[in-house]
Amino acid sequence: MNAGIYIHVPFCAQKCPYCDFYSTSYTKQTAEAYTAAVCRNLNALPQGLPADTVYFGGGTPSLLPPAHIAQMLDALRRRIALTDDAEITLEANPLTMTAPRLAAWRQAGVSRLSVGVQSFDDAVLQALGRRHSAAQAEDAIRRAQAAGFANLSLDLMLGLGMQNERILQTDLERTLALRVQHISVYLLKIEPETPFGKCPPALCDEDETAALWLRTDSVLTAAGMAHYEISNFAYPGCESRHNLKYWLCAPYYGIGPGAHACHGGQRTAVPRDLAAFCAADTQPETVTDAAPLTDSERIMLGLRLRQGIRYGDYPDAAETVRKAAKPLLPTYLTEHGGMLSMTLQGWLVSNAVLAHLLKDVL
Repeated sequence: MNAGIYIHVPFCAQKCPYCDFYSTSYTKQTAEAYTAAVCRNLNALPQGLPADTVYFGGGTPSLLPPAHIAQMLDALRRRIALTDDAEITLEANPLTMTAPRLAAWRQAGVSRLSVGVQSFDDAVLQALGRRHSAAQAEDAIRRAQAAGFANLSLDLMLGLGMQNERILQTDLERTLALRVQHISVYLLKIEPETPFGKCPPALCDEDETAALWLRTDSVLTAAGMAHYEISNFAYPGCESRHNLKYWLCAPYYGIGPGAHACHGGQRTAVPRDLAAFCAADTQPETVTDAAPLTDSERIMLGLRLRQGIRYGDYPDAAETVRKAAKPLLPTYLTEHGGMLSMTLQGWLVSNAVLAHLLKDVL
């Protein structure tokens, strides 16, 4: 099975108040040291490792000079067996998506951009601490399309108290008008160690958030997009191949401070320390799970997907899960052709559904 490669780029021009991912300020010197360290770690990957996805996440990977992205991809190609049709994704902030950078990313081999827009309402963007405007985000998407990017993903965020169905409808209409191939829709989550954790904004209540999420599903699926995962929509064939590896329990390798990995029968994490990462010959890693991918974990991840899980893939747990599922059919779960999947209502209360299904599964 082909692996995925995740590269964590820990630089941000300004940290968003809701973000708990590891990042630090950008300087030319630290960026150069970071890039050299990534290349050293890429050279430590198994020689000839078959892989078909690369994902530059962050942080704000698009802050790096494009030459650094090219340098890392060149090192990667020299070490592993990257398929010709590999999906190579770069997370990008609209303010960094200049025409020269877009052209350079394309030249380096980046085939997909994941653009952090969050909303097309300027008041919402300001409340979320975003530095770009709605017009700047639209212009950035159009520049990317003009540069030849035919696989674009756009992030939206739901749950801020000032959001309502009118604002959401505008967000969805402006998103669809841009004709991007993939849309991720995340619920605003307050993390304790973030600025929002220390001074929370007003949030939608559960009923309001559910109504916004259901409205999102209705509008985007009516436009021909598949709601293929709880938070993700795509036109056919444009699903995120890299993120599907997480939900389908495929192997992936992580490089960079704060990166996670799952391969070789264990989960690992790299400490959130840029200086230590840059100083080490190979990155330090800690084992976070010595026995991952149990039936419970695989079922939990599989039910995030619209397709759900196949009972036959879990011979030891199938009868237990089938019995637990019965009282939740058809409102929260549905069975079809030996498969079990969640309904929209099930996804809305997925934590409770999973707790019920897996309470007796080892």
